[in-house]
Amino acid sequence: MTVNLGVPELPPRTLAPRRTTRQLTVGTVGVGSESPVSVQSMTTTLTADINATLQQIAELTASGCDIVRVACPSQDDADALPDIARKSQIPVIADIHFQPRYVFAAIEAGCAAVRVNPGNIRKFDDQVKEIAHAARDRSTPIRIGVNAGSLDPRLLARHGSATPEALVESALWEASLFAEHDFHDIKISVKHHDPVVMVRAYELLAESCDYPLHLGVTEAGPAFQGTIKSAVAFGALLRQGIGDTVRVSLSAPPVEEVKVATQILQSFNLRPRKLEIVSCPSCGRAQVDVYKLAEQVTAGLEGMEIPLRVAVMGCVVNGPGEAREADLGVASGNGKGQIFVKGEVIKTVPESKIVETLIEEAMKIAEETAHKPGTGRPSGPPVVTVS
Repeated sequence: MTVNLGVPELPPRTLAPRRTTRQLTVGTVGVGSESPVSVQSMTTTLTADINATLQQIAELTASGCDIVRVACPSQDDADALPDIARKSQIPVIADIHFQPRYVFAAIEAGCAAVRVNPGNIRKFDDQVKEIAHAARDRSTPIRIGVNAGSLDPRLLARHGSATPEALVESALWEASLFAEHDFHDIKISVKHHDPVVMVRAYELLAESCDYPLHLGVTEAGPAFQGTIKSAVAFGALLRQGIGDTVRVSLSAPPVEEVKVATQILQSFNLRPRKLEIVSCPSCGRAQVDVYKLAEQVTAGLEGMEIPLRVAVMGCVVNGPGEAREADLGVASGNGKGQIFVKGEVIKTVPESKIVETLIEEAMKIAEETAHKPGTGRPSGPPVVTVS
């Protein structure tokens, strides 16, 4: 009798239900608790350079970005928005600071949404009525983006610094100005460079309103530091069901932001998993070069679109168990590797053939998945483990 010990086909587990919010539509992307958490990034090109900006948007789209933001600090940038909004494959948000007239230009250009920073838009409060009417006429959502580095001076004077309470007070005040004109298509962010302050600000905000929230640790830093800060902050909030869109702000190419954000959401089962490598950290028991094996398998399966967990394990202690629990795996030792597919050993190969065999078996799984009826994707998060 054969017992299949492979990955059970169960609904993905999540740590908490999503916080209930209002619903928005940003272009073709739903935003709010009834829609998946979406990934945003921002172009680093001069927006006025239409070709360069569209090229970077295409790269972000290919990497899994759902929504893209473009800066609009000049009239030349505003003039470029109609072409960019029309030709982009994903919704475009215009990022406006200082000049209210660019808010109206972005709405008229057909941008999917507009981000405004009330703390540094001159005479913003005086023009909320006009902005609300223009946005309603074009069904354009507004993101109120409050940043610690550009908080309204009146609030800084009252609170002494960019405290969580100050950030939330700013956001709710500006949202109330729109609400006075019956405009509620609003998303809010309250970003800070310190994850502790940022997390507390979003917790307070989540208790105080039902608007969708855009998560971000602003100025998070270079790739390694920024990844850690964003991961711990997002994890603390997503654990509570807080967060509807996310942006990882790195001093790195924007595609790297999307990769990090995607991986964070996949880790919480808030985004469909694709390739996942489960590999051991190695130790004195390891009889193969686990680091090299894991790197080679990862490189060989780059671009794999189906959800697949691959286990790469290096010794007999945890190796067989981890490999058995994955979609595809290897337990290595004594110059050989036992290859597991869906919980069963299908063959034993020499160490020199492990990587080649795993890639071949992964391709077979991908081919079988492509011909399955229905969605073409196996249910449950697939795993490939190498040990």
